[in-house]
Amino acid sequence: MSCAEDALDDDEDAIAVLLPDDLVLPVGVLETMQKVRTKRGGSVLCAIDVPKDQVSAYGVFDVEVVPDAANPDVLKVLGMVEKPAIEDAPSTFAAAGRYLLDRAIFDALRRIEPGAGGELQLTDAIALLISEGHPVHVVVHRGTRHDLGNPGGYLRAAVDSALNTEEYGPSLREWLVERLER
Repeated sequence: MSCAEDALDDDEDAIAVLLPDDLVLPVGVLETMQKVRTKRGGSVLCAIDVPKDQVSAYGVFDVEVVPDAANPDVLKVLGMVEKPAIEDAPSTFAAAGRYLLDRAIFDALRRIEPGAGGELQLTDAIALLISEGHPVHVVVHRGTRHDLGNPGGYLRAAVDSALNTEEYGPSLREWLVERLER
C-alpha cells in the first residue's frame, strides 16, 4: 500500500481498497461508504451479515449501533477479530473486502509489527487506529457477496452476474431451469 501513498496528491485524504477475490453486488456500496465517511469522517469498511456457523471463516467486527445514524446498517467499529471461534465472535458482521481508508492508515501501517504470515496486516493497522480514537464505521451490505478465491465461488459469481444482464440473463435463466429439470 505504500505505493498508493506515493500516488496520492496532497489534497487526497482517503484511499479505496477493493480486494479482488470479493465480488459485492449490486454495485454502489462504495458510494454509500463515501457518504458515511463524509458525515462521520475516518475510515469506512464494508460488512456482510453471515450465519453464526460461518464466522470462523472471516474477520468479524465488534460493533455498536450509531445512535443518530439515519441508516441502521451503519455501525461503529470497536474492534475486529480475525477468524474467531463461534463462541468468541463479537457479532456476525464480517469483512467484505471493501475499505475506504483515511490517509492515516499509512502511518498506522508504518507503526505495526508484522502479523500473520510475517506480513503487515491491514486489520492490525485498523485496530491501531481504533485504539487511538480514529473513527471507523462499517456499512452492512445487504446484497450479495461472492468469494472469487475458489472455483465454486467463481462459478456462482459468473452465473449471478450473467443472470443480471439483459444480454445473457433471460436465455441463461431458461437454460438453467431446463438443465436442472433433467
